[in-house]
Amino acid sequence: MKKRVVLCFPVTHEQVAELDACSDDIEVVNAGQTGIAHEILNADIFVGHAKVPVPWNQVVRQGRLKWIQSSAAGLDHCLQPEVIDSDIVVSSVSGLFANQVAEQTMALLFGVYRSSLTFFRASEKREFVRRPTLDFHGQTVGIIGFGGNGRRIAEVLAPWGNRILATDKYPWDKPDYVERLIAADKLNRILPEIDCMILSVPLNDETRGMINREALSKMKAGSVIINVARGPVVKEADLIDALSSGHLGGAGLDVVEVEPLHPTSPLWTMDNVVISPHVGAQSKYRVPDTIRFVAANIQRYLRGEEPLNVVDKHLGYPARKKPCV
Repeated sequence: MKKRVVLCFPVTHEQVAELDACSDDIEVVNAGQTGIAHEILNADIFVGHAKVPVPWNQVVRQGRLKWIQSSAAGLDHCLQPEVIDSDIVVSSVSGLFANQVAEQTMALLFGVYRSSLTFFRASEKREFVRRPTLDFHGQTVGIIGFGGNGRRIAEVLAPWGNRILATDKYPWDKPDYVERLIAADKLNRILPEIDCMILSVPLNDETRGMINREALSKMKAGSVIINVARGPVVKEADLIDALSSGHLGGAGLDVVEVEPLHPTSPLWTMDNVVISPHVGAQSKYRVPDTIRFVAANIQRYLRGEEPLNVVDKHLGYPARKKPCV
């Protein structure tokens, strides 16, 4: 009997056909956001990112769904308690769009350091006036979360010659251009050294709200935060207070605590805050690249092999084995 693969991400008819053609042993159904809550009940494999409520309790009770292949690196959309405690295998596309996330990080970073928003607003008034900017050269960068995205960000930053520190749940395989890679739970040790914090951690119980008033108070006066992770990693009220007081010099936010950002949020009117609408992994090739990755992973799964990027469901990302020495 064919495995029923249910999709829930924006694909064309041609892309559905491409996925269907990867094996004679599957039947592909494109449920979309409107049909996923119903179609997932009849799925053997779920591929996508549901942005609507899904009856996970019922899915788990039925026992038919065996594998979730997320079309995103973040898994907060499907790692509900019922799924975490089940036998359902979950995999992600972690690292597939690391280049795009690194590019967005650079856009936000230099938008803050070079006062881009101030100049954009001045240009709307036809004001050709010099204003102060910050220097990124010589800054100590702290990359919080050193998975696929964090490592690519560090690689892109390396030629700038900045001092790079990093934290991760799996603090090994340190590249030469990273001065220190320490365990995630030792973050407080490096906070006072960081001029620019780049957040690239997954959202889970350990990371939710980790950047709060206490953490911010330990950072240097005038330091900058770039968040290309998940909004709830940062306590937004504490971030606003730190920016308003001048303790933080600026922030670049691709994600916020509640999306979309409320129109009355003071973050909108701060000249030292650059905001983008969660487009870090945006790419004109995103869907075609995802289809190719998923097709290859389905073939592995049907051969009885472990899919690529299987995650630790309690952590929310693929575990990395410590290398043998």
